Amino acid sequence: MTSCKPLSNEQMDEFRRNGVLVIPGFYDLPLELLPIQQAIYAVIGQVMKRHGIPDTRPAFTPEHFDVGFQPLIARDRSYGGEVYDAVKQIPAFIRLLADPRHEDLFQSLRPGSIPAVAAGGYGIRIDNPSEDRYRAQWHQEYPAQLRSLDGLVFWSPLIRITPELGPVQFCPGSHTDGPAPVLTKGSDGSGRSGAYALHLKDEESLLSRYPIISPLPSPGDLIVVDFLTLHASGYNRSNRSRWSMQFRYFNFTDPVGMAHGWKGSFAAGVDFRQIHPELCAD
Repeated sequence: MTSCKPLSNEQMDEFRRNGVLVIPGFYDLPLELLPIQQAIYAVIGQVMKRHGIPDTRPAFTPEHFDVGFQPLIARDRSYGGEVYDAVKQIPAFIRLLADPRHEDLFQSLRPGSIPAVAAGGYGIRIDNPSEDRYRAQWHQEYPAQLRSLDGLVFWSPLIRITPELGPVQFCPGSHTDGPAPVLTKGSDGSGRSGAYALHLKDEESLLSRYPIISPLPSPGDLIVVDFLTLHASGYNRSNRSRWSMQFRYFNFTDPVGMAHGWKGSFAAGVDFRQIHPELCAD
């Protein structure tokens, strides 16, 4: 575990202004990311073994730890779901989730806070090529996560992000306008449910008020995102899945979270509409 280098005044100001901050080289590649990538490679192999698929993959490399995953989901998409559920239980990933540097960062950006891990709010996301049904639409994190209004997302890629992979898009400065009203029922006939069905009221008009950025981070880089910053998944049009880690932290001292008992939302079986009816525009 490496120590957390304090944020500069410029970085602090950038985060306060934009609600999103890219920190290059935050994680140690060989010490922290390599064990996660090796474990993902092993999990893919175990899923293949479970279904009687011969493992003819080349040997592991950090650059192509997910080799064999595309043929696996082409054979049966449900096998990809097994991998998705399994990799969030990798010990090296769980160790990184609770890394004290996340608390240090949180307290730097939220002075006086008491940081906590949002249960059910962490995982390794796998965005498959052209699989737009599971793409995260434009949203703020709070309606889908609750816990506290001033939470933070720690987002980091496991592969180098290119334009073809559909980088995450952010609206700098959008966090300063507070929670946006949401519609909780999918309107596109895609069969989305829960957090996937959430979408912004008057989305086009709302987005027109802000610039949009799409950083291209590499493994080891960290993007810190305010719970109220508007963001969305890009469209993956490559031939490889986009693998990324998400750790979500909340603040026990936040008065909004304290008022509802720091409840989680969809992943915790809580209906957002019951907690914040004033933000539901259905």
